[in-house]
Amino acid sequence: MSSQTRKSSPARSRSPRGGLALLVIAAAQLLIVMDGTIVTVGLPVIGSGLGIAAADLDWVLTAYALAFGGMLLAGGRAGDVFGRRRLFQAGLVVFLLASLLGGVAQNGATLIAARVLQGMGGAIIAPAALSLLADTFPAGPQRNKALGVYGAMGGLGSVVGLLLGGALTEYLGWRWIMFINIPIALVVLAGTLALVPGTRERGGIDLPGAITVTFALGSLVYAINRAGSDGPTDEQTLAFSAIALVLAVAFTAIQRRAHAPMLPAGVLADRGRFGANLVMLLMGAGMLATFYFLTLYMQSIKHYSPMVTGLAYLPFAIGIGLGSGVAGPQLQARSTPRTVLAIGMAVAAAAMVWFSLLTPDQNALAVLLPAQLIGGIGLGIGFVAATIGGVQDVAPKDSGIASGLINTSQQIGGALGLAILASVAVNATQNQPAATPPPDALTHGYTAGLLGAGVFYLTAILVTVLLMRPRPGHRSAPSTTPEKAHSSPV
Repeated sequence: MSSQTRKSSPARSRSPRGGLALLVIAAAQLLIVMDGTIVTVGLPVIGSGLGIAAADLDWVLTAYALAFGGMLLAGGRAGDVFGRRRLFQAGLVVFLLASLLGGVAQNGATLIAARVLQGMGGAIIAPAALSLLADTFPAGPQRNKALGVYGAMGGLGSVVGLLLGGALTEYLGWRWIMFINIPIALVVLAGTLALVPGTRERGGIDLPGAITVTFALGSLVYAINRAGSDGPTDEQTLAFSAIALVLAVAFTAIQRRAHAPMLPAGVLADRGRFGANLVMLLMGAGMLATFYFLTLYMQSIKHYSPMVTGLAYLPFAIGIGLGSGVAGPQLQARSTPRTVLAIGMAVAAAAMVWFSLLTPDQNALAVLLPAQLIGGIGLGIGFVAATIGGVQDVAPKDSGIASGLINTSQQIGGALGLAILASVAVNATQNQPAATPPPDALTHGYTAGLLGAGVFYLTAILVTVLLMRPRPGHRSAPSTTPEKAHSSPV
């Protein structure tokens, strides 16, 4: 069955329905990436509406990223085994129901649970979507063009979420941040009739590995948050750190014994691919935290409305588009992924230094808006280059896992980075002299967190230089892409 489906895929890609299939897949990608950030602008309103403590607000973001990243590779494998279109549809249904639950939530616990379910739905949708794209379009120019459209949706999705979240929060209420997903998911579901069924393979799913690693990361994030507020010697900090360690050891043991491990050892055996994933993790760590701090600065310090806050992110959207669609491809045509990545991370780090100049009474044109444009360009360049590096020279049998791991690295990085930098910001604020006005103390904390994101990007440059050695004949993006790609730039 598998071989027959593979042979028929190129023929189907020439169908007039190919354009509609690409539209459906790209819309699904936009939906799940958008929901990683759509709640960000509404966080202050959500916190007051549901009685969520300020110290716990980051969990509304983190819960989605943890569930998405932790279950992503298992979700990709499930699509391979049970059918990609079928899993794509199932993921959309889970996402739709989770959005409904979040929209009617009456307390913080329910909303966070809904965000976990949304993340799980996204972890099913994302790999199935990109795999269906590979099944629909043959390797070469057609698939590369389709991947360009798909990548643009991923690159812009995070910022579209910020813009849409601001408008919905101000004019319809924060609950529409959740409800808006329902009609979009229904339209995409209807469009799945234009998709090919996708290839299927025999094998198992490493569900124990996925569950273990997700809970290990969740325990680690909680321990980091607790350490920031109660200190590293707090009983719960130590307890959850120990739980995270035990679960990490259990995950390693499961991977060694599993017949179909979630993370085959050979995928990260190559130094370049390992480096690309580590860079993607660091980029995710810096970007999600940047959105978090800038939103709090704009609403808590500058007192921008949610709508104005969303609009203020437009320079970031423009920068992402320029970096991933213009500057990135031009650099890739002239240099290696290693050099392109280093350039992108240097530009992003420079933007974080610029953000450190923020003050409570500052004009937005001085720092807030131009630094976003520069940061967006750097990250747009970096995301595409890291994706290319993460799937370069991978064995065909591991192509799906390799490309899925890129997305996993970004999501997990976002969860861990936000936890670490939120703790940095809290400590920086608390260590200000007692006479410091509250707006100045809070801004100092936010800029400390933003500088921490810059440290992540500088570390990414070091990783790039040390691990991503240029290969002979690899001066630009590969002309073909993996048959079972499971990732997106953002």
